[in-house]
Parts: sequence; C-alpha cells; structure tokens
Amino acid sequence: MDKNYMVTKSNKLIACNYDLSLQEQKIILTLASMVQPQDTEFKEYEFKIKDFIKLLGVEGQNKYTELPKITKELKKKVFEITEGTDILQVSWLGGVRYKTKEGILILKLDSGLKPYMLELKELYISYKLDNILSLKSKYSIRMFEILKSNLFKKCIEIELEELKKMLGIKRKSYDVYQNLKNKVILQSQKELKKLTDISFDFKEIKTGRKVTSLKFYINTNKTKNKGLGEVCAAEEGKCTDKEEKHHTEAINAVKSIFKENITSKEAKFVLNTAKSDINIIKEKYDIVSKMKKVDSVVATMIDAIRKDYQAPKGKENGGSFNDYEQRSYDFDDLERKLLGWDKEEMNKETGEEFQQLAMK
Repeated sequence: MDKNYMVTKSNKLIACNYDLSLQEQKIILTLASMVQPQDTEFKEYEFKIKDFIKLLGVEGQNKYTELPKITKELKKKVFEITEGTDILQVSWLGGVRYKTKEGILILKLDSGLKPYMLELKELYISYKLDNILSLKSKYSIRMFEILKSNLFKKCIEIELEELKKMLGIKRKSYDVYQNLKNKVILQSQKELKKLTDISFDFKEIKTGRKVTSLKFYINTNKTKNKGLGEVCAAEEGKCTDKEEKHHTEAINAVKSIFKENITSKEAKFVLNTAKSDINIIKEKYDIVSKMKKVDSVVATMIDAIRKDYQAPKGKENGGSFNDYEQRSYDFDDLERKLLGWDKEEMNKETGEEFQQLAMK
C-alpha cells in the first residue's frame, strides 16, 4: 500500500449513483490504486490486516472482528451502470479471504468493474491515492471524484436532486437545502481545499426562490499540488449529446471571432486557455489583430490570454509582437490529452513554426 499509487477510474463509473461509507470507499480506492496500467485482469492483493485496520481508522478492542463485518457488508452492495438501453448490476468486491493465522487479508475487485478500471481509452481520471486518505467525510470523497473528473471543464452545473443521487444521500434532513449546504457542500469545500489537489467555489442556481442547481467552479489547489503527473483524459467525440453540442457551439463561437482560418483543435485550446470566457477571447483578439508582426495568431492569442495583454498606450495603429512580453510554452500532458495534439497533427494543422514555439 503506497499513498502515491494512482487510482484510475472511468468517468462513467464516477458518475454512477451509489452509497458507500467512508471506510468502504477507502477499501475500493486502495484496491484500485494497486491496479497497474498494463493489467488486463484484476489480481488478488494481499494486505497486512493490522495495516488495513489503521488505514480505515478502525479502533477499539473489537477492531479485528470489526473489519470482517465491513468487508462483508461491502461485498453485498450492488450498484447499477447504464449502458445504452442496458442496465448492469455490478458488485464491488469479487473475493475476500482472511488468513487469520498469518494476519493477512486478500481482496479482489469484482470482474464486472473491468471495463471501467482497466485498459481505459475514453473518459477517465487518474489521481494519487493520497488525495482521499485523509478525508473525513464520505461525501467529500465523492465530491472530489466528481469535480476531479470535470476539472478540464473548469465549471460544471449539476441539478441538486441529481447531485444527491450521485453522492448517495438518503437522509430526509438533507431535503432541506441549508442542511445539505452546511453538512455536505461547505464541509467538502473545506476538506478538499485543505487536503487535496483541487478546490472549488460554487454558485446557487434558483428556480423562483428555491435552489435547484449548483454551479461548481473547479480549480487546481496549488498549495496542495499532489496531482503532478495525473491525467484527466477525454477523447473527442466521446461526450454525451448535450456536452458535445455545448462544446461544438463554443468552439464555433471562437472560430467566428477569428478572421483567420483556424482548426477546431486550435479553437478548443484557445477556449480552454480563456476558461471558456468568450469576452476575454474577443478582447485579446482585438489586441492581437492590430499587431503588426504576428507569425502565429493562435500562439500569440494563447500568450495574450495567459499574460493578460493590454493595448499599448499611445500606439493607435497597434504595436508589434515584440512590444509584448513573450513566454515559452510548456504544454503539459493534460492539455495534450484534452486536445489530442501530437507532433504529426501539429505539423499538419498549425505548421512547423507554431510547433517549434509550442515545444520550447
């Protein structure tokens, strides 16, 4: 067991509705962290019982008899995954064995989880196990995964009733929004900011006087940056119809701002850089379009957004590219996966000059 191991799950699995206790989630996520990228089948994993008891925070004189009760209850739990018109009923644990004489616990994930945890090529996230080990609320773990899987969007709106289903909330007291806000949303916000590599703000969306949705603004938590080397990958064309329509409209809106012909991938990167703020894109394009020496309008736009270019004072006809402080580019793995850019595509679509700038 290593807190730096990576947990990898498909977004479809994360978006499912299920109710697991804090201890049950830690068992599943610890098991998930043991799975290796090259695995094609789930393996049996051995743990020292005393280490697992410590991991789950089980205390008291009966802790060695309490652990089997926890795994027994977890093995009974079944949840549903919708695949087109099919509904799959899936268990979490496929096998549990206690070697009491040796003090060993052997666990195996259920085979039904294979398509959602092994050889993933579509929407998925990977994060360090360390992010969730210190969380005190079961809802904080679910909030972390839901928001982490949408980090690349920066903003997501979820209907309140749907959020409650995703979090597995069944308490009647949480039908009162203020209770849900105080005990779940604000508590998760506090824990994630303090203990994980992401944080979030939120806005209440009302229908009449009633809060019916929450809009989450997701940020990288730089003070707790445990996410170096983590992945949040999304293949183009693998979104829901609603998401696909939204992305297409946003990308087309960006392309309409440019007088130059730019590709959809270039437009998408500009959109992501501006955090989907069309007004910022318009403002910076107005500056860039008046500059005299611009070899690559997309590269200059990215720089203008990131560096917050302001129009040079006293230059009515616009300055040149060299009038602005330039920066070298460091396209991280996340951006590459989101955009699907690779060396060959960049040569074809943006030219050698932009590639050289991007790879500095």
